[in-house]
Amino acid sequence: MEKPVILVVNDDGIAAPGIRCLINTMKQLGEVYVMAPDKPQSGMGHAITINEPLRITKISIDKEIVEYKCNGTPVDCVKLAMHKVLPHRPDLIVSGINHGSNSTISVIYSGTMAAAIEGAIEGIPAIGFSLLDYSLDADFSACPDFIKTITENVIKNGLPDGVCLNVNFPVLPKEQIKGIKVCRQAKAVWIEEFDERLDPHNQNYYWLTGYLKNNENAEDTDEWALENGFVTIVPTQIDLTSYNTIHLINNWKFDV
Repeated sequence: MEKPVILVVNDDGIAAPGIRCLINTMKQLGEVYVMAPDKPQSGMGHAITINEPLRITKISIDKEIVEYKCNGTPVDCVKLAMHKVLPHRPDLIVSGINHGSNSTISVIYSGTMAAAIEGAIEGIPAIGFSLLDYSLDADFSACPDFIKTITENVIKNGLPDGVCLNVNFPVLPKEQIKGIKVCRQAKAVWIEEFDERLDPHNQNYYWLTGYLKNNENAEDTDEWALENGFVTIVPTQIDLTSYNTIHLINNWKFDV
C-alpha cells in the first residue's frame, strides 16, 4: 500500500521550529511535501495574494523530503502546492505547529487554521496544530505522540466534507497532559488595545496589543480543557450559515 501524500504548511515561516517538529512527525506516516511562507504570516486569516506575483523556491533544509518556500500567505501555499508541486491531490494537509494558541475566536484570524480550512474547502482531510507558547524557542517535545495518534485516526477514518480539526496543546510536559478532549469553541473575544508611538518624523503609529477575554467557563469548551491540562480537538466547519436564523429572517417584511 502506498504511503499517503501529506502536505505540511504553516504561518510562522519555513524556518520556524514548530514546522520542523511537525515535518519530523509526518515523515513517520507518509510521503511528505512542504510548502511554507518564506517569512512569518501570523494573523493573515484566509488572505490570498492577487495584486503581486507569487514565487516559490525549492530548498534543502531536510534532504529527505520535497520542500519549498513561498512569498505568499498560508492559503497561497496550499493552493500553489496543490496546483504546481504535488504529484496529485494530497491525502492529508497538516498545518503548524503554530507558536501560540489558536483556540476559541483566534481560529478566525489564524493563518495556521486558514491553511487547514483551505484543505476542507478542497475536500481534503486537514488538521491545524498549535502550542500555547508564542516564544521562538518553544518546547514542542510533548506534541509528537499526540500529533501522531490524531493524524493516524484522520488518515484511517477521514473527516466529514467541509470539516477540519483545530488542535491545541497546553504548555506542559507530556507526563502532565491529562489526555485528549474533543470540545466546542469557547465564546471569547479579543479586547484590542493600540500602543500609540511617534516615529522620527513626529508622526503617530500604532502597535496592536490586547488580551483574550473568555466569556464562559463551561467544561465542554476548548479554553476550559486547555486550562485544565488537556490537548483539545475542535471540529471546525467552513459553512458559516446560521441555520437557526433563516426562519427568523423569513418572517421579516421586506417592503420594496
